[in-house]
Amino acid sequence: MRAWLLVGALLCCREVWALDADDAKVKVTQLMKTTQSWDGKPLTYPAGQAEVTGLIVEIAPGAETGWHLHPVPSFALLLEGSLEVLLEDGRIRRLEAGDSLAEVVSTWHNGRSVGTVPVRIVVFYTGAVGQPLTVKRH
Repeated sequence: MRAWLLVGALLCCREVWALDADDAKVKVTQLMKTTQSWDGKPLTYPAGQAEVTGLIVEIAPGAETGWHLHPVPSFALLLEGSLEVLLEDGRIRRLEAGDSLAEVVSTWHNGRSVGTVPVRIVVFYTGAVGQPLTVKRH
């Protein structure tokens, strides 16, 4: 049994090595590269022990997130649906499936699902241990 596991592991490693050696089998698509959030403010990381959190957020058609802010930088990729993000100053950013976004930091905003299907968005927060990812307005 151990021999079969070893053979399997070696075959897997061979495939990984082949991927490393043959760039034609690996495709890389850059989704985003930025030094600022979508409202033009520079991105800065919080002090403290770094902590990255990844979430999938789902918003039903017509539903809203409610006014909130993120005290840490976050980066999102819209998987499904249509989303409008409204800032307090009236600016709106509309996202469709496949769009990526560097979220606004420490800026009040509200997200609204504007399509007929739920919004599914994957978000990665680059924060620090013990720091909240989102603060809701009360």
